[in-house]
Parts: sequence; structure tokens; C-alpha cells
Amino acid sequence: VQLQASGGGLVQAGGSLRLSCAASGRAFSSYIMGWFRQAPGKEREFVATISWSGGSTNYADSVKGRVTISRDNAKNTVYLQMNSLKPEDTAVYFCAARLSGMGEYAYWGQGTLVTVSS
Repeated sequence: VQLQASGGGLVQAGGSLRLSCAASGRAFSSYIMGWFRQAPGKEREFVATISWSGGSTNYADSVKGRVTISRDNAKNTVYLQMNSLKPEDTAVYFCAARLSGMGEYAYWGQGTLVTVSS
């Protein structure tokens, strides 16, 4: 599966953004999807994940309550709605995919930059 993330940009603190990740290839609905981010000078970190059906989600503590991950399997797209953004949310955001039973995410998008100004 190939992934293409979009929707990043510059936003003021307290604002919102919705990231999208479009997948090409077969059987998108078979994949567990995740969002990760990497801030300048820091390691990549987990943000959120969603099951193949969308029925199960999980979030990093740092974004819980402010971020919602969702997916539309008919459109082969996963979303990350981010509200109440903080300057510390500034990072390149990556979407990733893995099959159930795989320990790691095998497929990664190219990343989209989110910059939150104070």
C-alpha cells in the first residue's frame, strides 16, 4: 500500500487542522492505520492508531482529548482531526499502515508539516 499525507500547514495556537492520508493499493480496510509525528531534533513518536474497522482507537497521552483519528474505508483515507493545537504539536506528521499480526508499521507516507505558532 502507498500512502500520501496532506493537510498540514501553519496555524495559531488554539486552532485546528485536519490531516488526511490517502492510500492506494488493495485491501486498505485490512490495515491498521496510525499517525506518528517527529518534531525538530526529536525522535518520531506515536500519535494515534485506528483498527481496520474504525471501531477501536488509541491515542498518545499528549494528544488525548484534542485529537480524533477516523477512517473512511470507501475512500481509502484515514484522517487526523486536531483541535486546540499547541506549539509543542509542531512536527512532521506521518501516516503509517500495518496488517494485524505485524509487530511494526511496514508502510509509511511522506509526511506533512504542521507548524503551530504561539
